[in-house]
Amino acid sequence: MIHSLFLVNSSGDIFLEKHWKSVVSRSVCDYFFEAQERASEPENVPPVIPTPHHYLISVLRHRIYFVAVIQSEVPPLFVIEFLHRVVDTFQDYFGVCTEAAIKDNVVVVYELLEEMLDNGFPLATESNILKELIKPPTILRTVVNTITGSTNVGEQLPTGQLSVVPWRRTGVKYTNNEAYFDVVEEIDAIIDKSGSTITAEIQGVIDACVKLTGMPDLTLSFMNPRLLDDVSFHPCVRFKRWEAERILSFIPPDGNFRLLSYHVSCQNLVAIPVYVKHNITFREGSSQGRFELTLGPKQTMGKGLEAVLISSQLPRGVLNTNLNPSQGTYNFDPVTKLLSWDVGKINPQKLPSLKGSMSLQAGASKPDENPTINIQFKIQQSALSG
Repeated sequence: MIHSLFLVNSSGDIFLEKHWKSVVSRSVCDYFFEAQERASEPENVPPVIPTPHHYLISVLRHRIYFVAVIQSEVPPLFVIEFLHRVVDTFQDYFGVCTEAAIKDNVVVVYELLEEMLDNGFPLATESNILKELIKPPTILRTVVNTITGSTNVGEQLPTGQLSVVPWRRTGVKYTNNEAYFDVVEEIDAIIDKSGSTITAEIQGVIDACVKLTGMPDLTLSFMNPRLLDDVSFHPCVRFKRWEAERILSFIPPDGNFRLLSYHVSCQNLVAIPVYVKHNITFREGSSQGRFELTLGPKQTMGKGLEAVLISSQLPRGVLNTNLNPSQGTYNFDPVTKLLSWDVGKINPQKLPSLKGSMSLQAGASKPDENPTINIQFKIQQSALSG
């Protein structure tokens, strides 16, 4: 399984390494650095890199590469899922997963990695089990440990570790019993000039925060479970029941966890909650061009569009822009030709617009009039899949 783990920062330095089975030399990362140099963007480094004696499997999170070294054939997604679990655990423990946070808590990091993998195989990856084994660092605990020489490692084995539900500790008690479920959906769509949708897909997750006494057995049913494709569950979900009845039945972990992630494909036509009207024109032989763009909400069920950000890659012939936004701020980079407009929150009574002129290179041929426009936005309290 996993022999070693190397953490590489954005400047290409290995700032932490951990070995389980045998010590693998740092020189194995040279293959990774070569792939990194060939990649045009940091995200484009191949997730699996074969070398003569090892495979390097990596994920990029928070500008840190987590590179696992394995020596035998292993399902790559198994390793990738484990690496994401490591990052989530660090985030849970330290609030953020940055190079500084990992260096500040290097002892806890090594203790966690020691518990999460046993001889290279995943052992305890559940947050609340790990927190019984290794106490999260606090200022007071750090001071006490420094003075007394003790560690954050717990005295006893976690109670859930020996039961059939290893993700839940026993003897949980709460005065207020409550459970919260958050549905978070991310939509990716391509829309043509006339406003009709070419492709649209939704990636969704259901995050839960469950604070219930004892060993609760929960059942969660959906109005329309047929919408869900490609469902990936937390280990607590009874899969046979889902296959037979499309009902989620589970004994939940204590605290925060991701219950499931899912995908909704384009066949169930997704209503895009925003529209754009744009007019970008260049005249032949002229050194000026017009730029007009208006956007507004549509079919948002009364929910407001927030954190709206528009970016567009303008043609190379554009030297500069003189635009006037009705709200928010815009920025044009004359080197990369990237126009970005931070709109913020949209008021349906007064739709935001960006209008003005563009300066073009003299004597150059007429540029392409169809630059793509990228829109990012958020809608609170709304699930687009229905």
